[in-house]
Amino acid sequence: MIFASGSRLALLAVLCSAGWVHAQGNTVYRCPGNIYTDTISAKEAKERDCRTLEGVPITVIQSIKPRVEGKPAAQGASAARNSEGRADARIDAGAQRSRDSDARRILEAELRAETERLEALQKEYNSGEPERRGDERNYQKYQDRVAELKAGIARKEGDIAALKRELAKLPQ
Repeated sequence: MIFASGSRLALLAVLCSAGWVHAQGNTVYRCPGNIYTDTISAKEAKERDCRTLEGVPITVIQSIKPRVEGKPAAQGASAARNSEGRADARIDAGAQRSRDSDARRILEAELRAETERLEALQKEYNSGEPERRGDERNYQKYQDRVAELKAGIARKEGDIAALKRELAKLPQ
């Protein structure tokens, strides 16, 4: 068994080295514009001002071909998804008004909820002097809670400003 696996390894080594010699037989040229090729002759390489690469390993990475707009998409579910985003796929004006009113209603509800949360935080913050809790015997815990309240108020104000901006973008 050991002899058989050893002979397999030797055979594999011989085959690999033969392939390596064959691969090394081709001269690889680097042409202007970072074009690498082994399909041209030495005369053509000289005419194109290409240089020979010797002893340098070359790694070729295939890239994904970019999609070209205007070409038909693949058949099936992906084609249906792609047609939804096209400019020529129009939405009925009534349906769009309905979507806009739903979006406005949702944003207004979120704005009301965030405003209520902000008011609650500001009430608890009490102008920077919230009431101390029983578990805050350590003054540092109290200061940490005050800092968290202040940061929470700033976040809520930012959220409210963002919701107002989104509402301003929607048509009346």
